[in-house]
Amino acid sequence: MAPRTPEEKAEAEANRLAYEEARRAQHPGFIEAVIADAKVTADRRNEPHEFTSRLDIVVQVAKLVLVSDALIAQIFYRAKVALQVRGIPILPRIMHRLAMMTAQVCIGDPVLVEPGVYFPHGQVVIDGMVNIGTGTSISPWVTVGLISGHYKGPTIGPEVRIGTGAKLLGPITVGYGARIGAGAVVLHDVPAGATVVGVPAVEIGERHL
Repeated sequence: MAPRTPEEKAEAEANRLAYEEARRAQHPGFIEAVIADAKVTADRRNEPHEFTSRLDIVVQVAKLVLVSDALIAQIFYRAKVALQVRGIPILPRIMHRLAMMTAQVCIGDPVLVEPGVYFPHGQVVIDGMVNIGTGTSISPWVTVGLISGHYKGPTIGPEVRIGTGAKLLGPITVGYGARIGAGAVVLHDVPAGATVVGVPAVEIGERHL
């Protein structure tokens, strides 16, 4: 493969910067995302999840930070994104490290996590051009990312359940309400409402929509 010319390098860098700028614009606001994350965390824990006032929001989020394993890491991740959107240096890296230290949640810069995603315990790695839909639950030891030769990772729809230790890799789409079994290795699209298990993952049972 021939080395890239200076013009090609400049064009590639310009494209990268344009992509990053467009990606940042897609991220939800910090407060919106934290409230949604707290609500889905409370709901999945069978706790009150309809916040009635600003004070109630503060109290409930503080309580959930103390009793849940990963919400604090999500808040650090949301803070990282908010700082990056504002172009603030250094602090986003600190937020990223804090998310990893508190719950081993490692979410890369290109990832877009919609408001209201649930991490029961942390210990997850998500990287690449990945989209995570609202209402999705991601269990411990899950990896969502890339395969060699592809820059795009999975697009995961709303209300997906991803079991412990599952791997979702490459430019795949996981449809609304799909279920990914524990330890599954998913390398192909998963239809909405489907349940997949195994290595490599295959669909089983009836679809539930």
